[in-house]
Amino acid sequence: MNDSSQWIHQIRAWAHELGFSHIGVSGVDLSSAEPQFLQWLANGYHGDLHYMERHGLKRTRPAELVPGTVSVITARMPYLPRDTAPDWQERERARLSRPDEAVVSLYARGRDYHKVVRGRLQKLCDRIEELVGPFGHRVFSDSAPVLEKELASRSGQGWRGKHSLVLSRDAGSMFFLGEIYVDFALEPTEPVSAHCGTCTACIDVCPTQAIIAPGVVDARRCISYLTIENHGPIPEELRPLMGNHIYGCDDCQTICPWNKYAQTTEIPDFDERSPLVGRQLVDLFAWDEETFLKRTEGGPIRRINHERWLRNIAVALGNALREADDEQAQVLRAALQSRADHESPLVREHVAWALAQR
Repeated sequence: MNDSSQWIHQIRAWAHELGFSHIGVSGVDLSSAEPQFLQWLANGYHGDLHYMERHGLKRTRPAELVPGTVSVITARMPYLPRDTAPDWQERERARLSRPDEAVVSLYARGRDYHKVVRGRLQKLCDRIEELVGPFGHRVFSDSAPVLEKELASRSGQGWRGKHSLVLSRDAGSMFFLGEIYVDFALEPTEPVSAHCGTCTACIDVCPTQAIIAPGVVDARRCISYLTIENHGPIPEELRPLMGNHIYGCDDCQTICPWNKYAQTTEIPDFDERSPLVGRQLVDLFAWDEETFLKRTEGGPIRRINHERWLRNIAVALGNALREADDEQAQVLRAALQSRADHESPLVREHVAWALAQR
């Protein structure tokens, strides 16, 4: 084994101790990915994610983002909670048939992954320094202009599924990605072949038809974007399609056959926080701002403020109202009426829409 091979072997062992399930290595020449990325931007599929344009091609040129970068170490960290049941996909899909229940994306039910992944990548860097000596580096996890999925697929973490996420034969897609840009050379690991075949389950199941072509997502239609990244009104024509999703959406992942191999995490930080799982919409809609901040402390839901929290739940309440019997409709309408005169025009607009659903 040469030094690079020995180093990767040792880095993988340390990474497993830190909760990462797989380590890969990519080079820094991503020029072949630039045309597709630029076309995606030109089509406006990034919506209001203006930072995508502001950062230009730094996303596809690691050595411009972090001068001196020679190799990229990629990492995969599973996030399914430790007590996840074997039939978790069916259980999650069953939530969608209970209109009164709020559905929060699986990754968002524990601690904020940005801090957890980056913190553990930094610990890995400390160990690597023991091996190779002082080196220049920077760690990332969905935290800078990094073409994460491209780097992951090039380094053998998986292939790009038709939902655009990275898919692995032994881990599905239920994992976070992280990267370490380093200033020394490592031998790139081999990519893997795609195994989606003729399956189109993720495309077919998407409530808003946001997957407009295999591997191409129009963020402007994606429920995750609409409930998290979008700061303004949710387009009226998409509201009825959102069902009871109030933060993110896992539909394209819970339907994916490869996720029967999804791995559970060893990290307690990603365990579910009970106030967010299996809760009734009316209960969460009643949270005032102080309660919202307290209950979401340390979690990714803090990315949206209380105003957008209420906006998202109002849409879900409107969708539930359309299907409710008379008795339940009274409960839902009473909850919505309690916010009808909210100080935020954004909240008032979505409440009024919801009330008009019946």
